[in-house]
Amino acid sequence: MKLTKYFFHITISFLIMTNIDCNSDNKNGENTNKLINEKSPYLLQHANNPVDWYPWGNEAFEKAIKENKPIFLSIGYSTCHWCHVMEHESFEDSTVAEILNKYFVSIKVDREERPDIDNIYMKVAQMLTGSGGWPLTIIMTPEKKPFFAGTYFPKENRFGRPGLIEILNQIKDAWVNQHDKILSSSNQIIEGLKKSSATNTLGNEITLDILNKSVQNFISGFDKTNGGFGNAPKFPSPHNLLFLLRQYSRSKDSKTLEMVTKTLDEMSDGGIFDQIGYGFHRYSTDNKWFVPHFEKMIYDQAMIAMAYTETYQLTKEKKYKNTAEKIFEYVLRDMTSPEGGFYTAEDADSEGEEGKFYFWNYSELKKILSQDDLIIFCKVFNVEEDGNFVDQLKGVKDGNNILHKRRSNSIFANEFKISENELTNKIEQIREVLFEVREKRIHPLKDDKILTDWNGLMIAALAQAGRVFGDQKYTTAAESSANFIFSKLSKQNGGLYHRYRNGETKFDGNLDDYAFMIWGLLNLYETTFKVEYLERSIELNNILINNFWDENFGGFFFTSEKSSELFTRQKEIYDGAIPSGNSVAMMNLIRLSKFTGDNKLEEKASLLSKAFSIQIERYPNGYSQLLSGVNFAIGPSFEIVIAGNLKDKLTQEMLKEINSMYLPNKVILLKSSGNNLEKIAEFTRGQEMLNNQTTVYVCRNFVCSLPTTDPNKLLQLLKVK
Repeated sequence: MKLTKYFFHITISFLIMTNIDCNSDNKNGENTNKLINEKSPYLLQHANNPVDWYPWGNEAFEKAIKENKPIFLSIGYSTCHWCHVMEHESFEDSTVAEILNKYFVSIKVDREERPDIDNIYMKVAQMLTGSGGWPLTIIMTPEKKPFFAGTYFPKENRFGRPGLIEILNQIKDAWVNQHDKILSSSNQIIEGLKKSSATNTLGNEITLDILNKSVQNFISGFDKTNGGFGNAPKFPSPHNLLFLLRQYSRSKDSKTLEMVTKTLDEMSDGGIFDQIGYGFHRYSTDNKWFVPHFEKMIYDQAMIAMAYTETYQLTKEKKYKNTAEKIFEYVLRDMTSPEGGFYTAEDADSEGEEGKFYFWNYSELKKILSQDDLIIFCKVFNVEEDGNFVDQLKGVKDGNNILHKRRSNSIFANEFKISENELTNKIEQIREVLFEVREKRIHPLKDDKILTDWNGLMIAALAQAGRVFGDQKYTTAAESSANFIFSKLSKQNGGLYHRYRNGETKFDGNLDDYAFMIWGLLNLYETTFKVEYLERSIELNNILINNFWDENFGGFFFTSEKSSELFTRQKEIYDGAIPSGNSVAMMNLIRLSKFTGDNKLEEKASLLSKAFSIQIERYPNGYSQLLSGVNFAIGPSFEIVIAGNLKDKLTQEMLKEINSMYLPNKVILLKSSGNNLEKIAEFTRGQEMLNNQTTVYVCRNFVCSLPTTDPNKLLQLLKVK
């Protein structure tokens, strides 16, 4: 089969494996290439390949132009399983390397370092093939114009999937013999990409009808048996749950809340949750949250923790608080740098096998635990002597067990004729023993680069938990990360960089870096009431508007107007594994408008929603984070100003009452002597303490109540009808 049809038409389509994930260890072979001086763990993994890899940069493109060679672009990340597979199979192979080195200029990109590059070429792959994933394989002209796209390819043809060697040979021949057609095709693809990503029509404002439609769509797709939405694979997508919590707060429809609690219950009991070391794996390969894809991402920990924290705040059920605390225990123990920043991810693989670090064999457990403990542990976590799942590659049980729960501790306590508290303590004792045993295993690779945007998410999650749980250690960790970003990833002009590793700061900040950090800083302000966090969030928001806002059609571009590396600027709105920068910016604009009294920011939020409303109306479930912002904008919402000393007993009592309530659509400011809050929020100028007592001023939906010094009156004012 000839490959020419794949890259000569916009409607390229062929069978590819979608949404495939990846990783690999740095080699100590004799070969080295241009990646050897990079900081990215992913790029360093390929630094000893026989392929003559280049990092993205002028040197590679100038070489391609000078030698008239196409670019072979490979994009992945360090904890990606199928990236490792393709590396071992093809990029460590001398035959593949010989073809690439002779006829192509090869570039490796870490998608986590350069999401701007990944976003554009992933859209190309989705446009040409109908799907995408990593490793992402792009072949393009020296001018960065793509004409071929795919994901993972085996080295040679296999089961209908074209092999990389055949693809490379046909493309190198076409580059010589059909060069004009390739150039024409690449130009068509670029034009198609620009048209497909253009948002040049303002729609209507998003209404409550759209929010309600989204809820009904979630109800239709809800898995009543296992929680979550749709079939396998299942992703946590916690921003969907956060949206549903807000909708429940508005409607009080029990079905809406049940979707959240059922999903969170099944996730925390499932194999997707690391029952021994805590933290959530990336997604479940089945519909029961049983067999996970084992990598752990810091953004998942942050967003999922927020879902459990808010559900606890709403329901007051301690199991949700307990799960959030377990997530944070994992993050603070294993994913925090000595300087305070949070690492990016942990791999799915160890010793060349996915999940090996997390599996438990019955015979191993039998050697570690007493007979009584073994019986309890195996029943609670469904351990079987021959293994409790079928290995997908081997097709048989191989003795490995994924720990998961199907019944509550109360049921097991009755079965074992002990109290639930005794059983819980026993399980914890066993867990601690097994954790120490597991720590001696060979650990998965840890990607220890520090990203501004994902740190922003974790700052937001920890600051929120510190406030809701009243636990200072979470607030302290959030502040440490914020200070790390201020000292290591901030520019002299106040802007942000994207990545830090081993003393090197690199890459200009993108939309997500600014939006997620603003989110984190606003949460930190509402927890600590340190005005510098509010000031810094305003500063970052101004930079974002000045450099990323589309003055013609609204919304934020992913890259700054000063960025000229790529052939087009994209605007992202889809809320995928994490919320989009535009969705988070929408919420930030609304919150900042209420913090500062600046209505122009709310007008910007309205324009942002209109910029994307046409596509949101078609499929609102894909934009749940933005809909949460719309929920806030529609109201009811509260602006709360406390005039008083933070250390005063009555102030603390007032704050405790407020923090115990689920009020997602509120902002709270503290005005105390000397904090100069009036400079930021001029409307607070006349809001002072009455009779030298802590005084609270509450405004709801643009109507203000009389100030109060009575905690009971405050609760009445904040009651959501």
